[in-house]
Amino acid sequence: MLGFLSARQAGLDDPLRLRRAESTRRVLSLKLNPDRDVERIHGNGINAIDIDAAEGRYMLSGGADGVIVIYDLDNHSGKQQYTCKAVRTVGSRHVHRFSVESVQWYPYDTGMFVSSSFDKTMKVWDTETLKPAEVFEFEGNVYSHHLSPIARKHSLIAVGTKNPKIQLCDLKSGSRIHVLQGHRAEVLSVRWSPRYEYILATASADSKVNVWDVRRASGSLFTLDQHNGEKSKASSQAVNTAHNGRVNGLCFTSDGLFLLTTGTDDRMRLWNSANGENTLVNYGKVCNESRKRLQFTVSRGCSPEFVFVPCGSSVAVYALHTGKLVTMLRGHYNNVDCCEFHPDYQGAASLPAGNPAFQDNWSSDED
Repeated sequence: MLGFLSARQAGLDDPLRLRRAESTRRVLSLKLNPDRDVERIHGNGINAIDIDAAEGRYMLSGGADGVIVIYDLDNHSGKQQYTCKAVRTVGSRHVHRFSVESVQWYPYDTGMFVSSSFDKTMKVWDTETLKPAEVFEFEGNVYSHHLSPIARKHSLIAVGTKNPKIQLCDLKSGSRIHVLQGHRAEVLSVRWSPRYEYILATASADSKVNVWDVRRASGSLFTLDQHNGEKSKASSQAVNTAHNGRVNGLCFTSDGLFLLTTGTDDRMRLWNSANGENTLVNYGKVCNESRKRLQFTVSRGCSPEFVFVPCGSSVAVYALHTGKLVTMLRGHYNNVDCCEFHPDYQGAASLPAGNPAFQDNWSSDED
C-alpha cells in the first residue's frame, strides 16, 4: 500500500492503479456482512434488482408478488449494525398484476424507473408520485427490458417478450417505434452496449444471440457462433448458436469490449463484442436451471475484472478472462435469481428467487 502511495505522490504511477488494486483486493476478500441487513418487504421470491448509477444509493427490487420496492442503502443510524430500509413501496392499484421480471433506474437520475412484468406490460414510473407516467402493452409476457446507460441521441427501451420480435419503445413519444426480427423463440434477455449507444444484444430460447445496430433496417450485424464458424465442430442443429440450450443471460463488461452469455446448457461464454468471436474462456460448469432471465453482473474498476453469477443457492465469482472460479458467496436458503455489484463500496448484493425471508449482501472487511 505504501509503495502505491509513494509512486502516486512522485508521479511515477498511474493514479488509477491504486484504486484498481484496492478494488481488486476488496473483491477477493468479500464475505457475508453480519452487520448489514435488508428490510423484508416482498411476500414472494425476488426476480430483479438494480442500483441507481447516479448516486449509488437507492436499490430497486421487483418480486414475483408483483410488488416493487425502493431501498435506501446508506447507513443513517451511525451504528455499525444497520438495516437498509424500504423508503417507498409500489403495492397499490398501480402495481403489476403478475410477477415483475425486470426493474431499472433511469440512467441519469432517480426521478424515474421502468419495470416489466408477466402481466404483458412495461411501466415507466414517476418516483415522486409512484404512479405510471407511461404504460406499454404487449401481446405476451415480458421477460426483459433495458435502457441504454450512455444514450444521448435516443431514448429507446429494448423489450424482450414471448414474441420472437424485439420491440423498441420510445420514451419521448410514448410509442413502439420499431421491431427487430431475427429470433424464432421468446426473447429472454436484452442489453444495450455501454460503449456504443446504437448497439444492442438480444438472447433467445432459440439458442441464439444476435447483435444489432438499431439504425440498420436490414437485420442484425451478426449472430454469435460458439464454434467460430468451424463447421466440422457444429452439428446441423448447432450452426450459429451461442449455446446448446436456451440463452437467458447477457452482460457487457463495463468498457463494452466483451459480452458474456449464459445458457441452460450450464455454460457461460465470453465474446469479443466487436466481431462476435468466442474467446473460448472455459468457466467450467455454471449451473443454470432458470427458464427465465438470469441476472448476473461484472465488477467495475478491478484488475482483473470478476463475474458474479447466481449458481443454485450461492453466487459464483469467476475471473473474467481466465475462467478461474475465485470463490463462492454462500448464505441463501434457496436459489439465487439475481445479483448486482456496487462499485462504490466494492460489495455485492443478491436476492433469492424462492425464499423471500433471506436477502443478503456481502462486503469486504473495511465496509
